[in-house]
Amino acid sequence: MRGPNEDSNYLERHNDDLVNGLSSKVAALKRVTIAIGDDVREQNRLLNDMDNDFDSSKGLLQSTMRRLGVVSRAGGKNMLCYLILFALFVFFVVYCLSR
Repeated sequence: MRGPNEDSNYLERHNDDLVNGLSSKVAALKRVTIAIGDDVREQNRLLNDMDNDFDSSKGLLQSTMRRLGVVSRAGGKNMLCYLILFALFVFFVVYCLSR
């Protein structure tokens, strides 16, 4: 038979073991949370860079389309045909390269 002192020592050791287990789980959760935070910051940085790249590409595309409009108005219908044929050729080349 155990005495009350032995039961209390057993329960205290058991509680200490549970506290140590909980402490290690909290530490692991903290590491995971920090890693997630770092990943989110990196993803936000990459998204901001991508947004800047898309903005610059949009500006370049708008100026190109403006120039093509000027060329198509100045060159007449033949220039528009050549432009369409060139676009089809570029799409065909990209299609062949992507396969």
